[in-house]
Amino acid sequence: MISYKIALSKLSKSKIKIGNEKIYSFKSLNRVCATNIYSPVNYPSSNNTAFDGYAVNSKETIGINFKRFKRFKILKTLAAGDNPKIKKIKKYQTIEVTTGALINKPFDTVIPIENIIFHPSKKNKKYILINKRIKKNQYIRYCGSDFKKKELIISKGKIIEPSHILAFKSLGIEKILVKKKPNVLFFSTGNEITEKKNIKDWKVRNSNSYYIKSLSNNFLINYKDGGILRDKDSKIFEKILKKNFLTKIDIIITCGAVSAGKFDFVPNVLKKFKLSNFFKDVAIRPGKPVMFSKFKNKEKAFFGLPGNPISTAACFRFFIYPYISNILGIKKEKYFKARLKNNFKKKKNFTRFLKAKLASTSDGKLEIEVLKGQESFRIKSFVKSNVWAVFRSGQSTFRKGQLIECHLAAGPNKDLL
Repeated sequence: MISYKIALSKLSKSKIKIGNEKIYSFKSLNRVCATNIYSPVNYPSSNNTAFDGYAVNSKETIGINFKRFKRFKILKTLAAGDNPKIKKIKKYQTIEVTTGALINKPFDTVIPIENIIFHPSKKNKKYILINKRIKKNQYIRYCGSDFKKKELIISKGKIIEPSHILAFKSLGIEKILVKKKPNVLFFSTGNEITEKKNIKDWKVRNSNSYYIKSLSNNFLINYKDGGILRDKDSKIFEKILKKNFLTKIDIIITCGAVSAGKFDFVPNVLKKFKLSNFFKDVAIRPGKPVMFSKFKNKEKAFFGLPGNPISTAACFRFFIYPYISNILGIKKEKYFKARLKNNFKKKKNFTRFLKAKLASTSDGKLEIEVLKGQESFRIKSFVKSNVWAVFRSGQSTFRKGQLIECHLAAGPNKDLL
């Protein structure tokens, strides 16, 4: 049995190659950027107004005060989307502008509509009266003030979020290069597993495959359900592995049949193949019997997960996701910490992945509670949890108030990548 740290080291040494593809930017949510993406344009593309009002040349207001006010003739109204070109602009003239309207010289500042005095009246708007000096650059959004041309939008290895898609479309980026999603083939195992709705007491509903499928968008994979392998299907499983060497499947995952029981056939079948960085049994809970190997001279990898639901969930989160993120070139995920609400003890040399509830205290601090019901068959505590709390090996007693490593359950800690 190896430590979790050594297991992660073996995973990092077993990368398989995943190619790139060009896709429409609006379809890129949760994909991994394959190259740095830069803005092709200045944004805003031209100076434009940030407020409804009247645009003037600020130099023409020099010397104006309450005693020496000046009338500025209203030429026209410019709205967002209008052509801003105006012929023959004379001194002491102004244009009405709405938010987003482009501003060209000689106009260089905007007076908000609330501060305008009309002449001869509001109903007969021919002029505006200015009775003080107006500063330059008021209420104007300048060309390139948000994004400058060739400025970095998102770097290689980052996961694309909705905010990036907003930027891509605003800046005119139609297609981008992303990493392909790894193709994952998943098998449940065991005579007890069934897809039937109404079942006998000795049967178990096939929930693990649906859980992994539900995570496929958050965890950057193309999921394919291989079905259920029965207790005597070892030869069928061997044929499946050989056949998939010729397919586009990147990662094969089994759930169950990895321990040391009479019908746990997966380890014996796998060992018939040439393997690299193989491991089985890791000093963790839940999920101790977890298996991994890369097939030698093949761009294929294998994971064997334990069959209990929480073992499956924990091993996917803390073995398969780190592996996927590594082969896609994503930066190592960072965790956040929260203070422990209740004392906890474990075996010193084991790493524990615990179902926990994250909350904020009255003074704004993050706090986690280790929930009751940590056994790998218990689903209720998993439903109540919102994070995994990781208690690393090397320590057995954890006290109330101690800072504990936390990971989101349903997806990577993207904001911290």
